Amino acid sequence: MADKIHGFLPATAEMPTNRQRLIIRYLFGVLIDLVVLGLFDEFSDSVTVASFSWSLLAAVLLQALLKATIAIEHYVAEFFKARQGAFMKFMRFFGAWVVLFLSKFVILEAITFVFGDRVRFDGMLHGVVTLIIVVTVMVVAEEVIVRLVRWVR
Repeated sequence: MADKIHGFLPATAEMPTNRQRLIIRYLFGVLIDLVVLGLFDEFSDSVTVASFSWSLLAAVLLQALLKATIAIEHYVAEFFKARQGAFMKFMRFFGAWVVLFLSKFVILEAITFVFGDRVRFDGMLHGVVTLIIVVTVMVVAEEVIVRLVRWVR
């Protein structure tokens, strides 16, 4: 019993590997996206999801597409950051904005293609505004959780 804390937790623990951290981060991202999507489905007329299973699949797709968008945005920003000049600095921010903005149309089309009417975003600009709001809430919620976990240390 000396090698256990409170009788059930090991006294020593191995630090998680980078792969384990990545899995945990994506798992939490999917779960946060699932909660946000579910809340918008329940409390908004602009988001419609046929069932919990479709919400879960949509959350996985959204997480993958959001991470891909952020990776592309970082790539574009680094491309312009490597060059000098005021125009390149402007292009760095403009390019990042264009990628982030246009990605919402790609995400909406991907959701429509994969899920059809089972997952729908309605409203202005054929649901793009609603999707932007939902994605923004997802990103903010993920950041709040990450900051909370860092603060707890």
